[in-house]
Amino acid sequence: MKNLKMHLLIGGFALLAACGPSNKEDAGKDQEVTAAETEEPAVEEEVLNTAKAVISSASGSSLTGEATFTDLGNGDVTLKLTVENATPGEHALHLHEIGDCSAPDAKSAGGHWNPAKVKHGERAADQQYHAGDIANLEVGEDGKGELTATVSGWTIGGPDSTSIIDKAVVIHAQADDFTSQPSGAAGKRVGCGVIQKD
Repeated sequence: MKNLKMHLLIGGFALLAACGPSNKEDAGKDQEVTAAETEEPAVEEEVLNTAKAVISSASGSSLTGEATFTDLGNGDVTLKLTVENATPGEHALHLHEIGDCSAPDAKSAGGHWNPAKVKHGERAADQQYHAGDIANLEVGEDGKGELTATVSGWTIGGPDSTSIIDKAVVIHAQADDFTSQPSGAAGKRVGCGVIQKD
């Protein structure tokens, strides 16, 4: 009877060994596959083109600021502009054709960026406007102003007719009336910054 119990016990161990992995290496492989199957695939983040312009004072003003640009990749660019030490009220904001703010009055930046050679106007579906026509910037009593806009027809580093790189952000002393030619009767240039790719 003792021998029978011993045989049964030994036989049970042999059966368990046969059902398990043949060796430790195979067991490790099973664990590796299980771990690989549970890992989530890596998601690639979309890298957007960006650019910046540091705005310095012109024409004796004290205005300073910064403009950042983000290319959304669909023919639109988002502009975020902040200024300080500006005169309260509305100020015209344009992109000018030459990335040069070296002149004291910023006239080295040339005229409005206008590759299509059309009339100046307000950005609206039923009007003509320069590629560099944007909007009026509102400055508060504290001399600070902010503007955020998504502009169609701009790119960062695309074709010359759409790329804003090496253009100048120009802030004027007065508001743009969106009617007067060639620049909306916006007055002297009080701030200027060259757009450069980040």
